[in-house]
Amino acid sequence: MELYGGQRLTVSSPQGRFVAGAARLDGQVLLDGQAHGKHLFLAFAPVADVPVDSPDVIWLRIHLGLYGSWTFDGDSAFTAPHSIGAPRRKVGERGEHALAHGGGSALSGIRGEEPASAAPGDWTPPAPRGAVRLRLAGEHGVADLTGPAACELLDAEGVAAVRRRLGPDPLRADGDPEQFIAGVRRRKRAVGELLMDQSVLAGAGNIFRAETLFRVGLSPFRPGNRVSVKRLQQVWNDLVPLMEYGVATGFITTVDAAEVPEPLPVGDEEAGRWYVYHRTDRPCLRCGTAIAEREVAGRRLFWCPSCQAY
Repeated sequence: MELYGGQRLTVSSPQGRFVAGAARLDGQVLLDGQAHGKHLFLAFAPVADVPVDSPDVIWLRIHLGLYGSWTFDGDSAFTAPHSIGAPRRKVGERGEHALAHGGGSALSGIRGEEPASAAPGDWTPPAPRGAVRLRLAGEHGVADLTGPAACELLDAEGVAAVRRRLGPDPLRADGDPEQFIAGVRRRKRAVGELLMDQSVLAGAGNIFRAETLFRVGLSPFRPGNRVSVKRLQQVWNDLVPLMEYGVATGFITTVDAAEVPEPLPVGDEEAGRWYVYHRTDRPCLRCGTAIAEREVAGRRLFWCPSCQAY
C-alpha cells in the first residue's frame, strides 16, 4: 500500500500466463493490501471510494512460495526494496539494496544516489526481465512478480476461505495466541513440525522456528500435546517481536546483544546473528554443545541437544 495505495495501476502479464487476470485488474485502483502468513491479498476496484467488502472489489492473492519474488524499479519518489523473495540472499547478507534510479528501501531506509535523470516523472520503466507473471505499474515505479506459487483473482468469500485454512499470524493485530496454543496442543506431531504448519501458525518460517524454540528452551521433537500452555505462550511472545523486527529492518537476527561473541569466531559469522540456524557442529552460544541438524518434513532443522533436551 505504501507504493501504490489509492493509485490507478497499469497491470500486465509479460510472461503471458496471467493475461486474463491482468486484463481484469488493468486500470483499477488499489484499495487495500493485507498479509496473512505468506499470503498477500490486494484489493482492486474501479474507483477509490469503494468499500473493501463491496462486490465490486476484486482481490489478487499472491503466494511467493520458495521460488517467487517481487522486484522493483522506479524514480526518486519510489521507495521500495530492490527485491523481496527468491533468489534468497546468501546467509549473513544484510539489508536491502537501493534502487538504481534514486529510490530507496522502505525496509532499511537506504537511499540511492539521485542523478538528475531520476527526478520524479523523468523515468522510463525497464523492460521486464525473466518470466514476469505480473507487472504492476504506477506513476513512479513498477513491481514485477516472477515464479509465484500462487497468483489468482478471488472474491471476498474466496479470500475468507483461504484465511480459514490458515493459523494465526503473529504479525497481525488479530493474531490469536490462544488459537495457536490450542492448535498445537490438540496434535501429537512434534512441535518443530507444527510451527511450520501454516494451518497452525501462519508465516513464521524455518529460521524463526529454529531460533524461537532455542530461545525458549523447547525441544523441537516434543509432541505438541505434551507442550504446556505456558511454554507455548512463551513461543508466541518471543515470535512477535522477532518477526516485527525482521519486517521493519529486512534483516532477521535473534541473538541477544549480550550473547554475541566478541570477536566473532572465525568461520562462524552467523554466531552474531543466530543461535542455531545454519550453525551445524558449531558450539552453542550458551552451553558449548555442538549444534545439531536433521531433516524433518523436507526442511533442515537446527537445535542444541543440551539447551533443548527432550
